Amino acid sequence: MDRPFDSFVLFAEMRTGSNYLEDALNGVPGLCCHGEAFNPHFIGHKDRTEHLGVTLAERERDPGRLLAAMRAAAQGGLWGFRFFHDHDARVLAPVLADRRCAKILLVRNPVESHVSRLIAARTGQWRLTDLLKARRAQVRFDPADFADRLDRLGAFRAQVTRTLQVAGQSPFRIGYDQIADVEVLNGLLAFLGTDARLNAAPTRLKKQNPGPLSARVENFDEMTRALADLDPCALFDEDLFEPRRGPALRRHVAAPQSPLLFLPVPGGPVAEVEAWLAALDGRGPEALRRGFTRKTLDDWLRRHPGHRSFTVISHPLERAHRAFCRHVLPVGPDSFPRLRRALRELYGVPLPEDGPGPGYDAAAHRAAFLGFLTFLKGQLGGQSALRVDPSWASQSVLLEGMAQSLLPDRIVRAETLGRDLAELAASLGRAAPALRDPAPVGPVPLAAIHDADLDAAAAEAYRRDFLRFGYGGWRG
Repeated sequence: MDRPFDSFVLFAEMRTGSNYLEDALNGVPGLCCHGEAFNPHFIGHKDRTEHLGVTLAERERDPGRLLAAMRAAAQGGLWGFRFFHDHDARVLAPVLADRRCAKILLVRNPVESHVSRLIAARTGQWRLTDLLKARRAQVRFDPADFADRLDRLGAFRAQVTRTLQVAGQSPFRIGYDQIADVEVLNGLLAFLGTDARLNAAPTRLKKQNPGPLSARVENFDEMTRALADLDPCALFDEDLFEPRRGPALRRHVAAPQSPLLFLPVPGGPVAEVEAWLAALDGRGPEALRRGFTRKTLDDWLRRHPGHRSFTVISHPLERAHRAFCRHVLPVGPDSFPRLRRALRELYGVPLPEDGPGPGYDAAAHRAAFLGFLTFLKGQLGGQSALRVDPSWASQSVLLEGMAQSLLPDRIVRAETLGRDLAELAASLGRAAPALRDPAPVGPVPLAAIHDADLDAAAAEAYRRDFLRFGYGGWRG
């Protein structure tokens, strides 16, 4: 019979059973799943940097080259790959638009998959083929980490689902608990349009971490209390269909007593503002209210009539320099080593291999930072598979995400932060505490390397922010 599809994409996430489902599909004659073909750090499977004659660097320059290679290798068969929320976003639009590409949605209880991911990271065991070699571990559940991840995954699934709805395309949805059901697997094969059928589900890969969550999570009671603050429906279906994710509520910070809420923009003067917010009520930063969910934020708003909320934006050049000095230049706990390696090896950014040393001077710092800004122009323009971290994402995009839940009453500029915070305090009838001086940033201050070329590079990378917020050259 005529097949309705030439290819397929399996939308999944880590620890949702995608390896198992890939095994099942690859056991069917005429089908080939190429793994995580567009993972930013490898091709197909861990540590592989070449596939079908396409190298990682070549795929980074042109992801369409790998798509063409997989299509050619299929020789008329059905081919596909797994795609996660943090894979190369350049591939997503053409794949979603292709009606000859079947869409498969693999879903799992997000709490189960989150705990499974933590255990795999702890034990180093991401696949299991022999039960005698199973590694066991208990892990701690971090509510903020879980909420942030749920936010990201929900936003991605909402984007995928809405795009398919608008295009009138129907995906095949399969749950984690169904991937060993041979009848459901054969239903998937029927959806794909192949005549082949499985006699049994594959058995090579084994389920990891069986048993109740209470046996796998050290702080199970704390986890259940944290989950009680979340909308239970959002744990399952709403994160796939409700386009309401992205406000990053966990980052919001409220004063200990005053009806004042701070909506931080990552990469800005967050620590200084948090210290000021606590001092407004004569307290330390540990007294600030954090970790909001949609439910607890609504509760706080109701309990604080007359509340005010604000956010702080910074000059894009200064903010990019702060992010560069914290996450990219150094080698340490706050650095992003995989991104750092990619910048050095794929983009030629002249970062010192082991971080800045005795010979690292202003000229070296300027060259490295300029290279980072040049990379940002392409990355923020959708020309890279590497993830956009919130600390250097466009501030206008972050504010649009905030607005999904709460519009700040006031957008404060870092250049006039002391004056604007004093006005906010006065509007609440309170005396403003002193705003502490910002901590030094990096081994070389921005003022020591600032020039017109850096201004121009920042303006190229952050065209939207410069336009929306009226920024010009940095004035120090």
